[in-house]
Amino acid sequence: MSSRFSLESIIDMEKWQQLQDSLSLVTKMAVITTDYKGVPVTAHSHCQSFCKAIRQDESLSQYCQKCDARGGLEAVRLNKPYIYLCHFNIVDIAIPIIVNNQYMGAVMAGQVKLRDNPMELEQIVTRPANADANRKFKNLEPEYSSLPELSYDEVVTISEMLYHLCNYIVEEAISKNTTIEMYRQALHSEKTASEFLADHSYRSIQTFKAELDNTLIDNQISKMKNQKMLASNSMLQPAFDYIYTHKSENVKLTDMAALCHVSPSYFSRIFTKETGENFSVFIPHLKIEWAKQILETTDLSISEISNELGFSEPSYFIKSFKKFEQLTPARYRQIYKR
Repeated sequence: MSSRFSLESIIDMEKWQQLQDSLSLVTKMAVITTDYKGVPVTAHSHCQSFCKAIRQDESLSQYCQKCDARGGLEAVRLNKPYIYLCHFNIVDIAIPIIVNNQYMGAVMAGQVKLRDNPMELEQIVTRPANADANRKFKNLEPEYSSLPELSYDEVVTISEMLYHLCNYIVEEAISKNTTIEMYRQALHSEKTASEFLADHSYRSIQTFKAELDNTLIDNQISKMKNQKMLASNSMLQPAFDYIYTHKSENVKLTDMAALCHVSPSYFSRIFTKETGENFSVFIPHLKIEWAKQILETTDLSISEISNELGFSEPSYFIKSFKKFEQLTPARYRQIYKR
């Protein structure tokens, strides 16, 4: 979406690369960072020689790409690190970076073998039996044998550490960048910078942080009222056209899949890849952004806005609004119009 954060816009990627290299050395895992579409935004830190050879092989690298893509989507669905086996039974981890319910990208770590296996991990992609692939694997057996070995508990501990560290760094970067953006706005305001910032002093710390996190998004959403989303994947365009022109309906994934002439499972996968959010999160999130526009520009009651956007009950609308914005619609309007 045009309103999406990008990792490059909020993180100094050169410094992040240095940190990633250090983390790779400490954890004994190869590490790479991708955006929400799975495109690498960093170089691979300490890619193992076996995996490097496989990823350079035209016939085998496609399975590595499928592992990365499916691992990332599963991590988003679970909203936590996802540990799995690749098509060569090597342990990999997909660590989602999610801020304000937006999937920004992922840290992919792994290329290790388990020293023990107390619980069965899912092999996320399997290859059909192939004599040529078996021959290539045999030639790379020394490199495969030299892959680092970790216990399952060590893998879990590392995955949790990376998850908390990545999200902490990203959220701190957002807070810093949005604070700078607010100060720049203050410099162009008729008020002095101190007066501009003083206007926000009545907010609670939690609400103020939420506003900082959403400043970049809100600037774009305010321009969205009469616009439609243009999908990079044209197959999804009928669904987006319908969603944006039927704001009062509770659209269903199965109906949108039928509109795009694909199966629900395939629609779900490409929709998440396109937007960075599951369909079940994207729709209510979008409705809340529309609700914010209505609250800012009209005097419609909360009940009327709820009906306008197809919520079953005003109480459910208020609950959904609070989930995304950390405050009620009435409080949002009060702060915005103060």
